[in-house]
Amino acid sequence: MIDPETLPYRPNVGAVLFNRDGLVWIGRRRQHPTQEAAPGGWQLPQGGIDPAEDPGIAVLRELAEEIGTDRAEIIAEHPEWLTYDLPREIVGKALGGKYRGQRQRWYALRFTGVDSDINLEAEEHPEFDQWRWAHLAELPELAVPFKRDIYEILVRSFASFAA
Repeated sequence: MIDPETLPYRPNVGAVLFNRDGLVWIGRRRQHPTQEAAPGGWQLPQGGIDPAEDPGIAVLRELAEEIGTDRAEIIAEHPEWLTYDLPREIVGKALGGKYRGQRQRWYALRFTGVDSDINLEAEEHPEFDQWRWAHLAELPELAVPFKRDIYEILVRSFASFAA
């Protein structure tokens, strides 16, 4: 088994996408072979930052890749980088086996499109198989356990944008 302490955190961005009603976009992760520890988890869009890429640009790119639309504008940024560790049983499998977890920069965004602009099948390997709008306060209970602490921070940080 790989010792997680020997691995770095993957640079990552995350999007808390609010609609006009103050609800948040959440998606259910499509099952992947490395998801034994976290099946069926609902989560916010997130993804890696390319080398030398600005995190604000990365979050819009990730939205387009993961949910099929970039119809959004950044309205706030969480002031700190947040980290989470993968469960030990998926270290060495998830995230290409290269990382112990992720170091994330989170943004609140306002969705400027309509629901039909969202296309989970836009990419060859979709991240999600379902999506819906939810209340911000619901996020921690819907998330996989290893992401709950971050989602609790986001609920507090972005509460002013919520319904």
